Amino acid sequence: MADTLRLDKFLWFARIVRTRDLARQMAEAGRIRITGRIADRAHAPVRVGDVLSFALRGEVRVIRIEKLPPRRGPAAEARLAYSELPERQLTSEGGGD
Repeated sequence: MADTLRLDKFLWFARIVRTRDLARQMAEAGRIRITGRIADRAHAPVRVGDVLSFALRGEVRVIRIEKLPPRRGPAAEARLAYSELPERQLTSEGGGD
C-alpha cells in the first residue's frame, strides 16, 4: 500500500465529501489545511498522522488521518480512516515543540 494519497481521493474515500469534485474545489479555493499548511491543489499528498482542518456545512472540522483507505467503501469502514479532534488541537499538532 502507498504511504500517501491524493487529498481529494482521501476526502472522497473517507466519505467526508459527497464527490471528488467538491474536494477538488475546496482544495483549489484554499479552504483546507494539511497540518497547518494551506492546501491549494487537489493532488496534495496526505499521509497517516496528517491533521486536516476545513469548514464544511457551516462547521469547522479537524481530523487526524489514521489510515489511508484503499477505496470508497461503506460508511463504517470509511469512518476508521480518521479521528475527529477538538479544533484547538490543530495548533499543537502543527507546531514543532
